[in-house]
Amino acid sequence: MALKYLELAMTDAVHRAQTQYYGRAVNIPGAPERDPLGQDEAEFIAERDSFYLGSISETGWPYIQHRGGPKRFLRVVNETTLAFADYKGNRQLLTTGNVSVNDRVALFLMDYPNRARLKILGHARVEDARAHPELVAQLADPKMQSVVERLVFIDVVSFDWNCPKYITPRYSIEEVEELAAPLRARVAELESELRAARAG
Repeated sequence: MALKYLELAMTDAVHRAQTQYYGRAVNIPGAPERDPLGQDEAEFIAERDSFYLGSISETGWPYIQHRGGPKRFLRVVNETTLAFADYKGNRQLLTTGNVSVNDRVALFLMDYPNRARLKILGHARVEDARAHPELVAQLADPKMQSVVERLVFIDVVSFDWNCPKYITPRYSIEEVEELAAPLRARVAELESELRAARAG
């Protein structure tokens, strides 16, 4: 776990809870100003086709949104910046409204087959896509048949890799097809051999 993430997460209330239940609190010495993303984080993010995005409303209620798209739709611009194109949707704009008054966000990225999860804390800003056509060209996926209305940028402060405990492996149709392909090929081979043996 990156030190800055621990420093941000371990509030006074958390320390009191740790002391109450475990007899002592976890102290984080010398955390840096931020923890930049490394190669492992960048590669993990690039392979995701969805993530969860948490924000806080101006009334103090948390809101969690699921974002999905083709792999690499969440771009690693550099070691401290993530970005993605926000397409025309249901017009609720809950996250967009939330970050306009409180830019703190949390991202939760899952790799279910490999039982891995990455949590990211940062500050988000939303830009009107009409004002930045050059950025739309960089962030939009040409296969997406929808209009890009906004561009979302996340200034990464820190991240945390969680342990695999209690993550149930789940697979997409594409992942199942990939895993089953060698088995299907072997079945086809055996069926061909069986037909040849019967014919002989």
